[in-house]
Amino acid sequence: MADPLLFNPRTYDPAHFDPETRRLLRATVDWFEDRGKRKLIEDYRSRAWLADFLTFSAKEGLFATFLTPASAAAGQEDKRWDTARIAALNEIFGFYGLDYWYAWQVTVLGLGPVWQSDNADARSRAAKLLSAGEVFAFGLSEKAHGADIYSTDMLLEPDSDGAGGFRASGSKYYIGNGNTAGLVSVFGRRTDVEGPDGYVFFAADSRHPAYHLVKNVVDSSKYVSEFRLDDYPVGPEDVLHTGRAAFDAALNTVNVGKFNLCTASIGICEHAMYEAVTHAHNRILYGRPVTAFPHVRRELTDAYVRLVGMKLFSDRAVDYFRSAGPDDRRYLLFNPMTKMKVTTEGEKVVDLMWDVVAAKGFEKDTYFAQAAVEIRGLPKLEGTVHVNLALILKFMRNHLLDPAGYAPVPTRLDAADDAFLFRQGPARGLGSVRFHDWRTAYDAYAGVPNVGRFREQADALCAFVTTAAPDEEQSRDLDLLLAVGQLFALVVHGQLILEQARLTGLEEDVLDELFAVLVRDFSAHAVELHGKDSATVEQQQWALGAVRRPVVDDARSARVWERVEALSGAYEMAP
Repeated sequence: MADPLLFNPRTYDPAHFDPETRRLLRATVDWFEDRGKRKLIEDYRSRAWLADFLTFSAKEGLFATFLTPASAAAGQEDKRWDTARIAALNEIFGFYGLDYWYAWQVTVLGLGPVWQSDNADARSRAAKLLSAGEVFAFGLSEKAHGADIYSTDMLLEPDSDGAGGFRASGSKYYIGNGNTAGLVSVFGRRTDVEGPDGYVFFAADSRHPAYHLVKNVVDSSKYVSEFRLDDYPVGPEDVLHTGRAAFDAALNTVNVGKFNLCTASIGICEHAMYEAVTHAHNRILYGRPVTAFPHVRRELTDAYVRLVGMKLFSDRAVDYFRSAGPDDRRYLLFNPMTKMKVTTEGEKVVDLMWDVVAAKGFEKDTYFAQAAVEIRGLPKLEGTVHVNLALILKFMRNHLLDPAGYAPVPTRLDAADDAFLFRQGPARGLGSVRFHDWRTAYDAYAGVPNVGRFREQADALCAFVTTAAPDEEQSRDLDLLLAVGQLFALVVHGQLILEQARLTGLEEDVLDELFAVLVRDFSAHAVELHGKDSATVEQQQWALGAVRRPVVDDARSARVWERVEALSGAYEMAP
């Protein structure tokens, strides 16, 4: 019997979506299954370009249907920007191979500045390119500066005729789909205007003679390009944003697009888990199945509940994205949480399973071998763990100590266009974002032993913020602050997990086992804070005082193990 908490292609039926969405999601699964595991792995190993996949997508109208907002859909009802179904497709792509997800992901990013633009010509051009099956690219990063957009060296020289055009020269680095994109959203700055007013986002075509493809900077099917523009003509019809609006478009695009990292990570972990449990349960060692050993059961159970937690958090975060508006910007916290916390949980899940499958995880005929590599990339794409933790910290005081009143956000699986994501407005004011009371979610499960134990730690963190928070000098010590950020991230992680558990009726055994893991994680980060060079005596004492032991229940753990054990043989990709 399939586990209802995990994606399984054999039983997948996204009945909660509209008919066309269901058709496209199921058609995507069927395309991969028909292709088969051997071909999928061989394409990965040979770094083959994704031409067949993009042909399938174009034929089915997959990207065009999912990535055209209603405002650009010319009345075609199935086209909309719907974060719930986008998340479902991310999971499928991750399940079969991150190379496929990457071509889709950088198309999402490339479209971000276009759909935020008031340039009707550019929006119409993008919609037509999508309908024709083209992919897109996001030209932000540079070799010398990374994603430091304050320092861009893509320079736009105004045309002398005064008609509003430019000539662009400069290079971009680490740009996915840069080899074939029909439209590349490129960030640069004018040579005749100083400061933020000089920023420009413009549309370029990778097929133009003044666009020079330098190379693929990675050894992969993902075409992560370096390209150079030499005196590239930028007409008024190509200009997407100017001045501060260009800067905001860059950050707001990341808000929209980088959310996709979490569900790709989930897909990778799910496929790897089927392989790992099936292998371990059927391998006999010293006369017993590998899964008979207590440490193996613990590692696989921990991996399973961590994965369930990833899914619960991400599914609930979708609701906040879809319900966001000018007066509700809570998604700005949950977005870096998905980029950082969910993806690093994915690394832990794979590592736990790898400790069990050991050498099997290197074998060339397994999905696991690529999962072990690809899971590393997701926490590091467009913002490292450290960058996202620093961002998360901006919300800590308001979230923990100063809740505001909000109507409950419902589950958002409705067929609606998430129009606000392309009119987010200025990318500032994070410190003023308010949140609903996080305690409500914890109070609802106060009777679950390890939720109660973790709540003690969360309350202790509130006391830390009010009585032992880093002083002005410590606030410049990012190493210390990041340890605090990890503690805060756990509280937010647990909150959305509990909200989604309530909405979906999650079994309390699974929830209790998951929070036992979170209690251990909080304790580990508290010990790390204790050991920081600049931690004060008061902070050190607080840290050791926040350490807790999870509530142990052998019968509960055995029941959760039965769920994990049942994954053996539950899915094997067609050869």
